[in-house]
Amino acid sequence: MIDLSTLSPAEITVMGSVFCVLLSMHFTMQLISQHLFYWKNPKEQKAILIIILMAPVYAINSFVGLLDAKGSKPFFMFLDAVKECYEALVIAKFLALLYSYLNISMSARIIPDEIKGREIHHSFPVTLFVPRITHLDHRTLKQLKEWTWQFCIIRPVCSILMIALQILGIYPPWLSWVFTVILNVSVSLALYSLVKFYHVFAKELEPHKPLTKFICVKGIVFFCFWQGIVLEILVGLGVIKSHHFWLEVEQIEEALQNVLVCLEMIVFSVIQQYAFHVAPYSGETEAKMSMRKRD
Repeated sequence: MIDLSTLSPAEITVMGSVFCVLLSMHFTMQLISQHLFYWKNPKEQKAILIIILMAPVYAINSFVGLLDAKGSKPFFMFLDAVKECYEALVIAKFLALLYSYLNISMSARIIPDEIKGREIHHSFPVTLFVPRITHLDHRTLKQLKEWTWQFCIIRPVCSILMIALQILGIYPPWLSWVFTVILNVSVSLALYSLVKFYHVFAKELEPHKPLTKFICVKGIVFFCFWQGIVLEILVGLGVIKSHHFWLEVEQIEEALQNVLVCLEMIVFSVIQQYAFHVAPYSGETEAKMSMRKRD
């Protein structure tokens, strides 16, 4: 047994983070193995595997950042880029999964008659660029898809530019804010389009528990983003201070963010057990429905 009283706070933090990462990986690998065992719908299940890997990817990424708390700015920027580029991939795959549930081709121009013409109610500030109420057709469906996919392009491009400029030493603070605004607008538009897609097809998607799945995707993104903003505010207010001559306050902020992400990914990996359950592919769902019909 390890005597915790002999360990420093930093060593206890690292050990706790290791435990969190392993636990998150355990729940995720358990779910992955179930889907691989009942591999009935490759198109849907491939997307599901990529989505549920988001929790351990975030946890491992944060743990690596925690191990090198004194890392340089480009190093932390690279870790953030890996994490957020995977986030872009997950958002794209989640949209593809919804299309698959609806049995609509993402490239087809034909919209089934039973869903054509449905109203899409837009909110401010999107109404500055499109009418408040539009009707579902090929053009509006393509627009929702493009609003989602634009983040999958903008995120990697911005990441490459940010890392390159940081390495070249031409990355002033104002440019950092420019990238922050661009990326926040981009990811907000992508998530907004997913919400609208869900509202339009809520009835058809209901059997697939889309809201729980969406919470898993959106929750991870927003938890990490907003707690990062809160930590930055606390640093700016002087609540979080550096009491170590070998650590800057920004590095302490990064370490706190990484520890919190490691903890939160356990919660999300557990929620995913319910949201992306293997029952629809194992025959369990059909068995329950047949039993209800008999009753």
